[in-house]
Amino acid sequence: MKHTLRNPGIYLLFIVPTLLLYFLFFIYPMLTSVYYGFTDWNGLDEKNFVGFDNFVTAFTDEVFRKSILNNIIFIVFSVFIQVPLIILFSILISNVKRLQGLYKTTVFMPSILSTSVIGILWGFLYEPEDGIINGFLGLFGAPDIYWLAEEGWAMLAILITNAWQWMGFFIVLILAAILSIPKDMNEAAEIDGATGMQRAWYLTLPLIRPIISVVVMLSIAGAMKVVDIVLVMTDGGPVNNTEVMASFMVHESLASGKYGYGTAISIIIFAFALILTALYQLTFGRNQERIEY
Repeated sequence: MKHTLRNPGIYLLFIVPTLLLYFLFFIYPMLTSVYYGFTDWNGLDEKNFVGFDNFVTAFTDEVFRKSILNNIIFIVFSVFIQVPLIILFSILISNVKRLQGLYKTTVFMPSILSTSVIGILWGFLYEPEDGIINGFLGLFGAPDIYWLAEEGWAMLAILITNAWQWMGFFIVLILAAILSIPKDMNEAAEIDGATGMQRAWYLTLPLIRPIISVVVMLSIAGAMKVVDIVLVMTDGGPVNNTEVMASFMVHESLASGKYGYGTAISIIIFAFALILTALYQLTFGRNQERIEY
């Protein structure tokens, strides 16, 4: 047995097939995509190398620049509105004495549903004439709002729907970190006279800061690749008001047949996501050390 384990061929026997599969399904498609991004390929005809023309076209396209702004709006909403709400709900649920498992299951349920189902469901809620939301607002005399058809409301409607779907997933992550804090630490703070708000601010938040950092980074990455909820609910409308980079890529590559151009946009999305996550890790993430209890 010892002689077998000392043989390098045994290790190669297990490692090489995995590396080949990794190269076949990840490295090779990624490299070919990079090449396609510098061509005018339409999926059928011969590929012609066009250099950086696709990238120049993208950044000079007003719709694409609008889609970049919309992705930034997603990031800002996720980090500065969604994450604080996630932390708040996590702390509230952690203090529940009864039916805590029910609350955790309830908030997590939207995360396992299909985005298409959620988009259609919220589409009915946003219905101008028969929707529940306008029906509730109508009780206070508010006029009907065309949530998914008006430029001033469409993006907000999608942001709320997207947050409703994914907040439960992050709540479970933070809730697990909160529940892992030893109870004697909270009890000692309570004996010292700390209120619930003070324990949450001075004890709970500092101890769960590393997992909050992970949630922020995942929220940034998710905001950069958001696409399905946009395609289902508005398809980028009205008047490209809810277009994001990924949905713009889908429209240009699949609908218009510009696969080379669409691939170039996917490279831009990858570069943006990589830069943003790297900047976050270098500025805030690197200071988050793992806390031992």
